[in-house]
Amino acid sequence: MARTTLSAVALAAVFCAAACSSDPFPTAPDTSTPPVAITETFDGQLTINGGVSHPFPVTRIGSVTVTLAAVDPTDVTIGLSLGTWNNASGVCQATLSNDTAPGGATIVGTASVVGAFCARVYDVGKLSRSILYTVNVTHF
Repeated sequence: MARTTLSAVALAAVFCAAACSSDPFPTAPDTSTPPVAITETFDGQLTINGGVSHPFPVTRIGSVTVTLAAVDPTDVTIGLSLGTWNNASGVCQATLSNDTAPGGATIVGTASVVGAFCARVYDVGKLSRSILYTVNVTHF
């Protein structure tokens, strides 16, 4: 009985590894060149009670900084988070969050593994209309 369970678990691991191989985000750290900080900019529109996720690949272990660079209008408060991205489901799982982020708010985390990460902006119940935003993400 234990042998059947072990075989089933081993088979599941093989299928999982095969399924993950088509992931467009890297799973092994890039050590071919010295690390260089990469800054990505995401612009969008946030609607009342809405949320928008922006996935990005992290190829080097290190600091990840998410900054709410701009909001229009400037006097709004929204949610800002940094998390891991599930490519299969298209879901951003928040790891660090700020539910009272004004324009200029920053979240700093550390990527201890390479892979798919995400920045997310969301309404925390304070929007009375749609707003425009810009998020900058700096990582390695």
